[in-house]
Amino acid sequence: MPECFTSPGPYGKQTFPAPGLRDITRNITTHNEEGKGVFLPPTNSQWDSPMANGWAINNVIYNTTGFPVDLNDGQDLKYSSTHEPGLMENEGSLIRIIDFAPGCESNAHRALSLGYGVVLEGEFEFELDGGEKRVMKRGDVSVNRATIHTWRNFSPTEPARMLYVLLPIKPLYLDGKMVEQDMGRLAESYPADERM
Repeated sequence: MPECFTSPGPYGKQTFPAPGLRDITRNITTHNEEGKGVFLPPTNSQWDSPMANGWAINNVIYNTTGFPVDLNDGQDLKYSSTHEPGLMENEGSLIRIIDFAPGCESNAHRALSLGYGVVLEGEFEFELDGGEKRVMKRGDVSVNRATIHTWRNFSPTEPARMLYVLLPIKPLYLDGKMVEQDMGRLAESYPADERM
């Protein structure tokens, strides 16, 4: 399988969703003047863009800042609608969906985050730098604790989709040395974040 970035992928100017995958609906709730729950108008994303040299499409569903999250006066809504995140939120949460082109393989990378991943469509190989591999099918979940890893869409003909929830972590030390983030060329796929 080709590593993303070795040549331009099929999603160079494509917006979410990838061809062959259904669109999603983002249903965000709020409260009306009587304090009753209501839905905001449905959309499919807040921020979406091709990534990995056109081999994938990044779709940010929602992002917040601060813990606990401030819902008063729609502070979270205002933040998410005006702040396009980088890889993650250093002081908040981020949920994104990534559509992978057929045969896409990421470069090995480490995000300094606690990352929950859920396979929504297709089948992936999740490989760690220690050599272990797991096959993940629809509905399977990964809990990535800032390890160096690679994702592969097994199918040479069909796109696949992952959902990720990323949370910030305290500085990580292994053998007494502070671990650095290393996204490799994937760093080019995310807007720069002045707080990183």
